[in-house]
Amino acid sequence: MSGLSPDTPVPTGVVVHAKSRVLELQYADGNSYRVPFELLRVYSPSAEVQGHGPGQETLQTGKRDVTIVAVEPVGNYALQPTFSDGHSTGLYSWDKLYELATCQDALWREYIDKLNAAGVDRDAPMSAPGASHGHCHH
Repeated sequence: MSGLSPDTPVPTGVVVHAKSRVLELQYADGNSYRVPFELLRVYSPSAEVQGHGPGQETLQTGKRDVTIVAVEPVGNYALQPTFSDGHSTGLYSWDKLYELATCQDALWREYIDKLNAAGVDRDAPMSAPGASHGHCHH
């Protein structure tokens, strides 16, 4: 897990907008960011998504319509959302949330590039965990 630095902004407010599917993060400096659930989901810090080392990430697809059904605070350092697809193992530290909020455009581009490179459609359903379709990770 990435280390928390003392200057990582901690949101003063977190609002789940179910209809527009964005997580609104409000900060003390008056800034607020709307982070799409899909972006949060495909960049989940969980081992299930990130793997256990570089190059082991699992490319997430079919998450455009995913929603957040619950958000639990974890200590004073993270949020743990439960997504409508059942994914709930991602611990989003304050620095991760701030990165997702402030770097959205670059992260979207990176995600779309990864999809294109893999020849995968953004809305393709994910195969069941453990199902292997010859996806080699070199």
